This record gives sequence, structure tokens and C-alpha cells, in this order.
Amino acid sequence: MTVQLIRTADLYGGVEYAYAAVAPPGALIFAAGACPLDESGATIGPGDVRAQARACVANLRAALAAAGAGLGDVLKTTVYVASARRTDLVAAWEEIRTAFGEHDVPSTLLGVTVLGYTDQLVELEAVALRPNSAVR
Repeated sequence: MTVQLIRTADLYGGVEYAYAAVAPPGALIFAAGACPLDESGATIGPGDVRAQARACVANLRAALAAAGAGLGDVLKTTVYVASARRTDLVAAWEEIRTAFGEHDVPSTLLGVTVLGYTDQLVELEAVALRPNSAVR
């Protein structure tokens, strides 16, 4: 099974993501928000949006791998950045966008007031499709 990314000439073409994604019948994976936490539960990179975004991607990769998927199987992401500064949102987006490479899935980028862990600035949520899905 593959993810089909949807683009259309009817919408602005200058965005760095597909507008929609379609998956054939199979097992969807709804990943909890990946947080920038290390193995001991400490927040990685306090005050560093880019380091936290990279840590979120690494933790999302691990969660997806445990579910039998990878970044290329993601259907949609939501990126939360605890900042009112657009430069912080862009910094987080650039790190996450780079990690996904050519797989430019539909995404939502949000500035929020606060996230759940001490010193947390970034959280990355995803929906993915388990490739070659079979009920396990």
C-alpha cells in the first residue's frame, strides 16, 4: 500500500506540502504527539526550537517504526510550537520539512501558548498508514 499525495491546480501551488493524502483500506496509525524528550524523560534542547524539532522527528520515527511504518508512510502532520514568534514556527517547520524530504505530506503548523512538558517548545503529531497492512 502506498500513500497518494494530492495536489491540484485549483489551489495555490507555492506551498511546501500536498493538500491532501489518500490511503487505500488498511491500518491507520494515529501517533501521539512526539515530544522532545530523551530516554529519561528530560526535555532535549531547552530554548532551542530547531533542536526540539529534530528530537520530535527522531521520536516520531521511533514510534512509527514500532508500529511498522516510517516517515514515508505519514498521511498528515500537525506541528505545535509554543511561541508567538513566526520565526520560531518557521524554524521548527524547516527542521521537520527537511526530515520528510520529498514526502511533503499535508501539514498544519500552529503557534500555541504552552505545551505539556517543562521547557517544551515543539510537538509533532502524525497520522500514518502501515505499509502492506494486515491486522496484527
